[in-house]
Amino acid sequence: MGSNIGKKIYNAVVTPALLVIIFYGFSGGRETIKSDNPLPQVSKTAGTSGEAAMKIVKDEVSSTAKFYPYILDGVNMEIIAVKATDGTIRTALNTCQVCYDSGRGYYVQRGEYLVCQNCGNRFHIDQIEKIKGGCNPVPVLETDKQDMGDYVAISKDFVATQKQYFENWKRI
Repeated sequence: MGSNIGKKIYNAVVTPALLVIIFYGFSGGRETIKSDNPLPQVSKTAGTSGEAAMKIVKDEVSSTAKFYPYILDGVNMEIIAVKATDGTIRTALNTCQVCYDSGRGYYVQRGEYLVCQNCGNRFHIDQIEKIKGGCNPVPVLETDKQDMGDYVAISKDFVATQKQYFENWKRI
């Protein structure tokens, strides 16, 4: 009977504690953003090469930024999609145009602002995709994506040209 009690204690206390330790070990203890997005889906109907790296379903985008992961040649990348206050969907790479090389130039949302985790620069969601250059998210411009009605497609060709921004990235 003693061994049954030991197993119950182990399963009730030790196993969850180990899972927490493993999680924080892989995340480095930093704040993480939970994304409820499924892995990006591939579409054969959009993008400059006829193939999309990902599609962002418009109905899923709100004023809370969604982070869409993508892996290219072993490099973890991420695209941000958020609905601006005017109702438009804005997209950007989740990396800073200035701080990307540090590996910590990624963004966390605070209210209506995205905050660079390297330099602390705050960037209002209405500015995403509208400003290029300086310490702000790398925009995914209208010319780099295609509106497919229910979703926005971002081409594999475009994503491949942005890989250098993520080579030192430490978010994932």
